[in-house]
Amino acid sequence: MNGSKSPGLAGFGILKNTTCHTEKKISVFFSIIFMTVGILSNSLAIAILLKAYQRFRQKSKASFLLLASGLVVTDLFGHLINGAIAVFVYASDKDWIRFNQSNILCSVFGICMVFFGLCPLFLGSVMAVERCIGVTKPIFHSTKMTSKHVKMMLTMVCLFAVLIALLPILRFRAYQIQASRTWCFYKTEHVEDWEDRFYLLLFSCLGLLALAISFLCNAVTGITLLRVKFKSQQRQGRSHHFEMIIQLLAIMCVSCICWSPFLVTMARIGINESRSKETCETILFALRMATWNQILDPWVYILLRKAVLKNLYKITRGCCGVHIINLHMWELSSIKNSLKVAAISESPVSSKQINLQPLSSMG
Repeated sequence: MNGSKSPGLAGFGILKNTTCHTEKKISVFFSIIFMTVGILSNSLAIAILLKAYQRFRQKSKASFLLLASGLVVTDLFGHLINGAIAVFVYASDKDWIRFNQSNILCSVFGICMVFFGLCPLFLGSVMAVERCIGVTKPIFHSTKMTSKHVKMMLTMVCLFAVLIALLPILRFRAYQIQASRTWCFYKTEHVEDWEDRFYLLLFSCLGLLALAISFLCNAVTGITLLRVKFKSQQRQGRSHHFEMIIQLLAIMCVSCICWSPFLVTMARIGINESRSKETCETILFALRMATWNQILDPWVYILLRKAVLKNLYKITRGCCGVHIINLHMWELSSIKNSLKVAAISESPVSSKQINLQPLSSMG
């Protein structure tokens, strides 16, 4: 596919002299169990999010739930597609020469690896931006961030991730079978061409940028919530915001821990000309860390819900006997109350009304 090599032989040179021997007799049943746990976890999280979306469909929390549902659905399909291909490769004893003569399976595998890797990171950053706007600019959020706009953002994020995944194919660059013979990705063996380096650096830089945006927006959101809480004595509806920011912080921490090793490793390979045996083992370890992100993400919505946190609070209070926070903070109330409190404290409209009162009295 690159002009000098036939498509059927793309990436097969690495199979003759493999330098990575860490995949020793890994059972195909382990991959099946791993994929099954991910599918069940994401399916349960989707059911919880859809139920919550029906309750808050006409409120500002609906946009957050819609983005969260998109993230979990992406993780679900990532487990389903990538897991099925990985199970097939293991079941075929990793004999790529036999079942990948035209390099179609490797190309599909590589495209899915890039898409289902970048798309959840992009969606996590979009969720952080959405919540930051909802807390800092509640009036703008309530009028402009409709379900239609959120769906458009979801579509744009997915299309952008698809474009990044298809970029090597459009440039007639084949995805490569990696040294472990278990997955396909950009070329990581003897990277010398500038275009191969560009793909690795593009993938890693976009992923790290998404993590940085999530960190910045979540920090602004958390600081704003704490500041408004201390300025205002009203606490109604605030539990919705705190529930969402806790979930966002958990998603950000999970993504940073799981994806940072892989993104940094890809960036290092893209910068350096050669790769050693230790780097191959590092790639496999980083890849396994990244795959855990798709399993841990749904458990953020399963465990960090208001009902679960309220029960944990009761258990902690019963065991420790210490009154930490007021329990009425977790009572269910309308999100509109929270938006009103934030809008009054942040919007200059209230100060204008105060200045207009003396004029009206004079009139």
